[in-house]
Amino acid sequence: MSAGGGAPAPAAEERTTMAATVVILDFGAQYSQLIARRAREAGVYSEILPHDTPWATIAERSPAAIILTGGPESTLEPDALGVDPAIYAAGVPILGICYGQQLIARDLGGRLVRSTHREFGPATLEVVAESPLTEGVESHTRAWMSHGDTVSEPPAGFVVLARTPACPVAALGDVSRRIYGVQFHPEVVHSEAGKRVIDNFLHSVAGIAPDWQMGSFVDRSIAEIRALVGDGRVICALSGGVDSAVAATLVARAIGERLTCIFVDTGLLRSGEGDAVLHAFRDVLHLNVLKIDARERFLARLAGVVDPEEKRIRIGHEFIAIFEEEAAKLPDVAWLVQGTLYPDVIESKTPDSKSGHKIKSHHNVGGLPEKMNLKLVEPLRKLFKDEVREAGRVLGLPEAIVERQPFPGPGLAVRVLGEVTAERLETVRAADFIVTNEIEAAPLARKPWQYFAVLTPLRSVGVMGDGRTYANLVAVRAISSEDGMTADWSRLPHELLERISTRIVNEVPGVNRVAYDITSKPPATVEWE
Repeated sequence: MSAGGGAPAPAAEERTTMAATVVILDFGAQYSQLIARRAREAGVYSEILPHDTPWATIAERSPAAIILTGGPESTLEPDALGVDPAIYAAGVPILGICYGQQLIARDLGGRLVRSTHREFGPATLEVVAESPLTEGVESHTRAWMSHGDTVSEPPAGFVVLARTPACPVAALGDVSRRIYGVQFHPEVVHSEAGKRVIDNFLHSVAGIAPDWQMGSFVDRSIAEIRALVGDGRVICALSGGVDSAVAATLVARAIGERLTCIFVDTGLLRSGEGDAVLHAFRDVLHLNVLKIDARERFLARLAGVVDPEEKRIRIGHEFIAIFEEEAAKLPDVAWLVQGTLYPDVIESKTPDSKSGHKIKSHHNVGGLPEKMNLKLVEPLRKLFKDEVREAGRVLGLPEAIVERQPFPGPGLAVRVLGEVTAERLETVRAADFIVTNEIEAAPLARKPWQYFAVLTPLRSVGVMGDGRTYANLVAVRAISSEDGMTADWSRLPHELLERISTRIVNEVPGVNRVAYDITSKPPATVEWE
């Protein structure tokens, strides 16, 4: 496959008319991009804009529908976030989710109260009225709730469509104005009828045809990269994962041989990873790849650092320093490609997310220095992991690369809790190899989405060979997920967990105890740091 191959991108006129657009107004919800993803799964193109975007700006996109997201704040506060009132008079179908429903009720004359029984987690949703939004939804179904305020009385013209035992207005709608609200989160997989509700809104209420596909995104991205970069040269931060593979391939399709990929061996990689990355990108994808040995540099930068945020920031800064040094050796390089995904962006709370709460700084977002000599190209910034995999298939990437399990940019540094040293890296690397080896060899009906070992800062007393030991505790994490935003711990067979534990204790020096992490996300994150 040629790095610069691929079909030509459609013209600008074609791209602007290829599909109807749903505008999603973001109130800082952790799941804003998940809403966009659900819309794209329904074959509808979507864009996320800040909640306070003026209607005049929204109107430029000729939106076929508007969705108001959830958010961490309360609509009952005096300075509560809102929208341009003109959107309600525009005649465009509107769906409010959680905070969005409460905002619709508040702005259009309904009543809200602070609930005496807050709902966080699953609840039984009872459909109490027929409507285009609830068509085909079972009378009783499971829905995912996350709210403290509640609509107690809908605005004039609205009817209650659904309720839960603790929420009398779990969905409402004004059929004639095509304005609807749901208190639950239809975008998360835990809401059994969520996909149906979103599909109903997009197709039945808004009348949008399902004509947007991932191929449209790929074509548009290639054209946008070509327009952005112009005649310049570009370097790509290559990690070896599917994110950087898809990002690099998109850029290669756009500018061909003017792309140089740089693979940095940080010393924070899994067992045998460096050689596998070079083989995949040089021999399989036929990209121009430079390998930089920076193991000593990263260890020196991380010496004595125990705070996870500081780790991520130092790693991010060191990556950029190396890329700028290498770019200076090449002629006319002004751009740096990164495989940044939307979960990285929303957990890091960048200026693009005005209302979000920071979860942690990702090395390629919140860990970037304020001033950089290179400008960023981030073609995957609005995609989730599963969408990136789909884009990879559209681009024709090998399945071995497309299905490679996620690995954090900071690598094993965030799987060594506490100070990162060469010895501790070797311990977690050996334990991780066993976890990976055993899970991939096991005859499981469905492999976990991600699985790895974590070296904790804890030591415990044990007995080995009739003698006392005081050694390290290793934790094993395996999760199932579709997008990385929510995840459940994998119910691995006990026999498999026993083999993993026995091998780690017997084969990894300095470890005498293994624990299995049975925490979902939320409340935990996938990585421990």
